[in-house]
Formats: sequence, structure tokens, C-alpha cells
Amino acid sequence: MILFSQLEEITGGKNILFTSNNPVATLSIDSRKASATPGTLFFAIHGERHNGHDYLPALYAAGIRQFVVEAAVLPEQFPEANILRVHSSVEALQKLATFHRGRFSYPVVGITGSNGKTIIKEWLYQMLSKEKIVVKNPGSYNSQIGVPLSVWQMDAHHQLAIFEAGISRPGEMEKIAQVMRPSLGIFTTIGSAHDEGFRNQEEKIREKLLLFAGTDTVVYCRDQAVVHHAISQTSIPTFSWGAGAEADVQVSRTHNACTVRYGSLTSTLYLPFSDAASVENCLHCVALLLKLGYDFGFIQDSVQALRGVPMRMELKEGIHQSQIVDDTYNNDLGGLEIALQFLTHQHQKKKKRVILSDILESGLDEGELVQKIATLVSKSGVSSFVGVGPVLSRHQHLFPAEAAFFSSTENFLEQFDFDRLQQEVILVKGARVFAFEKIARRLQRQVHGTVMEVDLNALVHNLNFFKSTLRPSTKIMVMVKAFAYGSGSTEIANLLQYHRADYLGVAYADEGVALRKNNIDLPIMVMNPSEESFDSIFDHRLEPEIYSFKIFHALLHYLKGKPARIHLKLDTGMHRLGFEESHLPEVIALLKANTHIQVASIFSHLAGADEAAHDDFSRTQGETFRRWADLISTALGYRPLYHVLNSPGILRLRELQFDMVRLGIGLYGVDPTSETHPLKPVATLKTIISQIKKINKGESIGYGRRGVAERDITIGTIAIGYADGFSRAFSRGAGSVLVQGVRASVIGNVCMDMTMIDITGIEAQEGDEVIIFGKGLPIQEVAASIQTIPYEILTNTSERVKRVFVADGI
Repeated sequence: MILFSQLEEITGGKNILFTSNNPVATLSIDSRKASATPGTLFFAIHGERHNGHDYLPALYAAGIRQFVVEAAVLPEQFPEANILRVHSSVEALQKLATFHRGRFSYPVVGITGSNGKTIIKEWLYQMLSKEKIVVKNPGSYNSQIGVPLSVWQMDAHHQLAIFEAGISRPGEMEKIAQVMRPSLGIFTTIGSAHDEGFRNQEEKIREKLLLFAGTDTVVYCRDQAVVHHAISQTSIPTFSWGAGAEADVQVSRTHNACTVRYGSLTSTLYLPFSDAASVENCLHCVALLLKLGYDFGFIQDSVQALRGVPMRMELKEGIHQSQIVDDTYNNDLGGLEIALQFLTHQHQKKKKRVILSDILESGLDEGELVQKIATLVSKSGVSSFVGVGPVLSRHQHLFPAEAAFFSSTENFLEQFDFDRLQQEVILVKGARVFAFEKIARRLQRQVHGTVMEVDLNALVHNLNFFKSTLRPSTKIMVMVKAFAYGSGSTEIANLLQYHRADYLGVAYADEGVALRKNNIDLPIMVMNPSEESFDSIFDHRLEPEIYSFKIFHALLHYLKGKPARIHLKLDTGMHRLGFEESHLPEVIALLKANTHIQVASIFSHLAGADEAAHDDFSRTQGETFRRWADLISTALGYRPLYHVLNSPGILRLRELQFDMVRLGIGLYGVDPTSETHPLKPVATLKTIISQIKKINKGESIGYGRRGVAERDITIGTIAIGYADGFSRAFSRGAGSVLVQGVRASVIGNVCMDMTMIDITGIEAQEGDEVIIFGKGLPIQEVAASIQTIPYEILTNTSERVKRVFVADGI
């Protein structure tokens, strides 16, 4: 335990106010994350953009009572505080961490280099935490401030520390080395990162090697000539790996198999990846494990168990208008504290929830461990807590009564009611063996810089226009299949329910289930039911379309006499799905023999309602449909709803309205006829310019070098690609977008997540909005440019594209 009274000697500072000799337990540098616990010590740092001294009164008012400052303060403003004044708060932080580091003698692995530091640290942690109690940097806390905060986590119960160190200019590594004092080291690779801070690469390598002054051994790749040369100029003991015989560990690789020779031992390791960076990072770990005396069996098992490591906590859009803080790759007390601080700083939603697994291999008594967890959670101010694992479950009495506990991840996924998660920020943090990535996937909704803006006012206008074309008695079914033609099913369905649509139509059962879970009570027809979906259909009051004897008999077998509402599909000429005339006697016989089944509607689909050339065929279809439907109704003794018209049919064939119509693409502002109707476009797809480049005449652009600059041009890379639904057919000038109201052609091939456009002569900047379709660039024109239809453009827009809904007084 370090007491505040010791800080003068440790840091060389001067107490300007001393009221009580409290212990120093928690170090804080961020006023937004400081917690008012008795052991908190806040370091006021004067940075380039923020001055920590400006927040001292607020921190004191919040209950913080211990401060390190580097500027003059008025002690009378803080009558109950301890205040230490130093020349530099950062240096004082480093000196305190150095003193703390000196209290422990177990091995410390220091990692530096240009690339791979965090991956190697996390992989070593994955490998060695099975054998030892390990402490490490949270995330990539590897800076002048991050390393001291990481070292402060060291405690007597740990058996090994793994810390990474990064620098950006000369003079930094020596200070970090004094704090960390590694006994073992890894020098990863050398690259261009932070080159601007050094005269040359040699100076950067020499500066990084200062971390290893006094280190017992440094592991490095001997094949990296510049690194080998620099290390050979020092007296640092080394342990190298590489392809040559001079390396301590010789490695030869064929695809994913590496033959490793060390002394008299040889083994073949099979790697779970093949990219060069991952292989190199893994072999650094292998070499260190060999140096530490681990056998090849342990190493192979450890390597096979490795998995990718996210480089940071990720804030993602989640289900039910929630946001997810995804921190699922490891779990320890230090990382938990950082993650909780991050969660607390998210103000998008009022309610905050933590889903946490047991912390493993902490070295603490489980009661003491869970008490620490409960204290961290309590002071973070979260609204709800979910614990997963036997340890947390055994000590649930330490948490609020409303907290929930599950014995395993599988039990959580099976038993937790995910509909409870409404408009929350949710931290998902779990130890690796709990596979919390399954939870994150369940909660997550993919989004990025591309958005589809949906104008709900325009949608209501279109709905009312179509209603105005109908007889007063004609009902309206609105199709919200295919994610409401790309616009967002739940939000659209909610609006339709408010405006009293009579029915909704979806393609698959899960679409209908999602609507029910979002309080949509309208009748819903499922157009493509399957035997496997019957449970979902009838559990959620959905109504299946029956179009074949196979699905009909499967339904009868499933129902076993229980009542159900169905919709009969007749094939009057579309020749896609539906019963034909020869099938009607058997259909009627089945319905008469199973009176527990109620036919809610009988319908068909017109093959050519959008074109006048097919009007005679459409009317013939209508007459055929009426005759067949009447036969069924007569046999039933009641008349179900009849419907055949889709959007173009509503506009062009009003005499075939029957009892109900099916409104689809027209609701979204796309006129499916060659005529002109007062429809308003509902959806605008927009993205941003990620980067702008100058391209010289003759240079190529994009994959396959399919784009060539015929003159000096300016290109913009926009944040949309074929994974978002922006088809590769738009490549090489076929498509264009709108930038500052000016058309800009696609140049080169459309990539998965990006596309390059020619913005020569357009006053554009990085970050500017780009219209893919919408005002000024109609979707009909966009579709025509690649010989397709607006339906395909809309429905191809990926669900990973965020939908933004705009409305005014609807």
C-alpha cells in the first residue's frame, strides 16, 4: 500500500495541502472517468487541447479528494483535499509507477517495434494465462501515460506481466523503460509508423531498443536485416528466430505448416492462419515460449487455440435502437475498469447495461474478486447488470437484487429475453472461453458511413394517393417484405399501422416475427412459408400463403385439427407459384374435410400489369381468377377476400380491385408504370467521400487496373461498394453519383466497400455528402443505367447500411 504521505519522496513534489493520509489505490487522468472512491488520485495534466486543472473544482464537488497538480491552485477551494504540486504531472505519474514496479520481482515481458505489438501481447496472454496469472496493458495502453497506468495494475498475486510500449519521438523510450523494466523482450518489426518523429529509421530502432537496457533476453526475427544489424551493435542478449542456420530457432514454412528446429528438437506447427503478418506475430510468440522452456506440445495446442484480436473496444449499432460496446476478446480487472469508464462516457442512451463473464486466472480469492467487480460496476453507475458464469452466480448477493445471472453463455442466449434491451448502451465483456462474440453477434446491427434516409412524410403521401384511387370498400395490404423494399420493416410497419392499413405482407416468417416483437398487431400474410417455420408462424399469429399440395399437406399434418387462417394462391398465368385449375377439386375437398382451416383470402398475381400491351392478358387473368375463386367460395359457404392487383395494377386496372389490393414498390415512391403519377420518392441513399486523390494522365485506378486516367484528374473514394448493394455493374463509367449537385462518374471497378469516382472540376472535400440515388438523381435513372429496375436497386441495399428516418408532423 502506498500512502499519500509517501508521494513527496517518490515524485519529488511538494504537498501544498495535506488533510488525511489516505492510501493511493486508483490513478486517474481523465476528469470524465474519475470515480469518487477514497483511494483515487487524480493527475491534472496540461495537454495541448485540454487542461486538467480546469476540472478540479468539479472533481472536488464530485467527491475526489486527492490531486497531483503542476500549476498553482488555491488550497482554500479544496479544504478537505490532499494536493501535491509537481513540476510535471506526467513525470510524477511515471515516477509513482516506477516505484510501484520496483516492489515486484516476477518476469516482465516488454514488447516494442512498429507493427504487431498489441496482437503479440494479446496472443501471449492467451497462451500463458492458462499456466500463470498474467497482467497486461488494457487495450493498447502503450504510451508515456498508458504504460504507467498499466504497470500500476501489477500486484503481488500476479506471476507474469506482459506490456507493450510505443513511442513517437526521441527521448520517450528511456522514460518508459524506467517504468516497465522488462526482464524479457520482443522486438516485432520495423516499419514507417512515426517515421516523422525521427531523423531516420536507424535512429528509431536505436530509440526503441532502449526499452531493453538491462533486459536478460530479447526475441527478434534475424531475417530482418536492419533490426539484426542494430541489435548486434548493442550488448543486449538475444534469442533469434528465422530461416537461416544462424538463428537460434530455425523456421521453414509450407502454406500453414511451419517446421521449427530448436537445438536437438524439431516439430511441425500447424497455424490457424496464412497471412504473412499473422505468421510473423505468431512465430515471435513461439520463440518466446521456447525460450521460457515450454515444449512443442504445449506450443502447438496454444497456437491452434489462437484467434483474432480486436484492436479496441468497438461501439456498434445494436438491436432495438441500442448500442453495443463490443469488448469480447478478454476479461481482466484492469480491462474491465477501462471498459466501464468507456461505457460511462457514452451518453447516447440513458440506460446502460453490462453483460460480463467470470474473470478467470485472476489469482484472487473468488469472493475478493467478485467484490472488486461489484465495486467497479457500482461506481460506474450502470442501470442493469448481467453476470455469466458460475463464480458470479455464486456471489450474486453482492449485486443489486434486479441483476440477472446465468451459468453459461449458452444458457444466457437461450433464456435471456432480448426484447428487454430497448434503447440502451450495452457493454459486452467476456473472458475468451465464454465465447462472448456469440452474444455480440446476437446484439449487433451492422452500420457504417453510408446511410439510407427514409422520408416518412413522402411515404404517407404515397399511401394516401393510392388509397384515393380505391373504392371505399377496398382494403389495402402493404408489402413490407425484403426489409420493406430496403427501407426498414419495423419503422415502416409501425407507420402503416398508425395509418390503418388492413394487412401487411412479408416474404418469410422471421420478417413477420420481427414485426410482432415490435408491437405490430395488423394481420400479416407470409408469402413463403416452410414446414420449419410453422411454429414461428402460429406462435406469432401470422397467416401462411398456401400455394401447393406439398405445403398444404405439411400444414394439415402440423395442425392436427387446430384452427388456422390461410391465404390460397392461384396461378392464373404468372406461372410462378399457385394452384392451377386442375388442382381445384382436390383443394376444395381438402378444405371441406378440414373445416378448422379458415381461408382468409384467395389471390393471384398479374404477369403484365405494368404495361398496356398486356392489358388483355391481365383482364383474362382477372376473369379466370374470379371464376376459380367463386368455385372455392361456393364450396366453403363463405367468401374470403379476393385480391390480384399489385402497385402497377392499382394504378392501371382499377376494375380488378376486388376486395383488396397489394401495395408494394409504389408506396416507396417508385412509379412502376410508364405513366406519370404524383408519387414522392421515399428513400435517399447517401454516403461520404473518404479520400480525395490527384491522378496523373495514364495512371490506373482500382482492381484489375480497369480505370485509366485519360488526363490529369481528381478522384474521390466513396464509402460504398457492392457489399452495400452498389452493384459492380456501375463500374467503369456505367454509373454516376451526385456530388455538390454535379454528376460524377464511377471510374474503375466498384470494390466491396468502396468506389472511386471522377470529381475533376467539382469543388469537393473529404467528408462531403454523396447522393447515390434520391433528389436530383432518381432511382429510376440509376436503375436504367445498368439495365435493371428500381426494385432491385432498393432491395439490394444491404441491411448493414443504416436507415435514418425523417418525418415532420405525420
